[in-house]
Amino acid sequence: MKPRRLEILREKMKGKDKEIIRLLNERSRISVEIGKVKGEGGIQVYDPAQEAKVHGYLQDLNPGPLPQKALTAIFREVISASRDLQRPTTIAFLGPEASFSHLASRLHFGESSRFFPQTGISRVFDEVEKGSIDWGVVPVENSLEGSVNTTLDRLITTTLKIRAEIYLRISQCLISSAKNMKDIKKIYSHPQALAQCQVWLRTNLPNCVLNETESTAAAVQMVRGKKNEAAIGSSLAGKIYGLSLLAEGIEDNSSNMTRFLVIGRGESEASGNDKTSLIFATPHSPGSLHSALSSFARRKINLAKIESHPVKEKLWEYSFFVDMIGHITDKDVKNCLRELKKKTTFLKILGSYPKNEGTL
Repeated sequence: MKPRRLEILREKMKGKDKEIIRLLNERSRISVEIGKVKGEGGIQVYDPAQEAKVHGYLQDLNPGPLPQKALTAIFREVISASRDLQRPTTIAFLGPEASFSHLASRLHFGESSRFFPQTGISRVFDEVEKGSIDWGVVPVENSLEGSVNTTLDRLITTTLKIRAEIYLRISQCLISSAKNMKDIKKIYSHPQALAQCQVWLRTNLPNCVLNETESTAAAVQMVRGKKNEAAIGSSLAGKIYGLSLLAEGIEDNSSNMTRFLVIGRGESEASGNDKTSLIFATPHSPGSLHSALSSFARRKINLAKIESHPVKEKLWEYSFFVDMIGHITDKDVKNCLRELKKKTTFLKILGSYPKNEGTL
């Protein structure tokens, strides 16, 4: 027999659940009204700056004991459902399904959004540029592998803007239809994933045959229904294809991180904690880069990143990708860019967007 106190607590919980549902529906009705106002004003449904502000004030409002990460995850889905009530949000990502780009997209936009896998990074840009899909999610750099050059090349030429950034810790899992790791004889995955897990594989499955595939998601598809084979991929791949996670976090370097960009039309308003990305080229003369960088230093504008990138049309000439802290509407940033334009042969603002404070 259940203790009386447990029954009382469960009834109390049921009452709170009823109250939460009522409040969520009230919030949803307000969201529908907001959607009407946005529609009348031609305002995009997804507003990364506003959503960053919402997550900011939720952090201030949370007294605990619910952890902030859990609260953020809950409200990510609440916001996603609210967006869907206003108008379905469509996202193109580097496929196939269950890739890490897919995982980053779902964790950022929430599961009420519509996701469309693309066969390459350029296809993501193409679909958003022609307006068939609202937003794109593309990888731009990995903490171990470096920058993704295809993304950098397209940022130079695209009319789209960077509207948000996503940091995803790359956590690899051993995925199989088998229930016991001892049954595994063959392992499939992308060459990078196999390389990232080589120490774990040598320690735990030293006799397994390793086979390379075009992607981690393709590897997971390949081992479905096979009791002696496993794949290395994301936890999302196991979930989507209904397989078991025999081991999680098997990567050798737990600090492996990929940064993704959300690309789309329009500009993001200042959120109060922003980053601006740009690309510029300097004259081919001594001290030109130093002169350009002094525009930032003199105003004490912090550069989160600077990286050279070869100019394809001109041998041994380089442009520079820069991430700076601040929004394009900030006075110091405005003055800096005005001065920088005079010192460079090419300058393009790639976008101002909310600075990501944590990893997914």
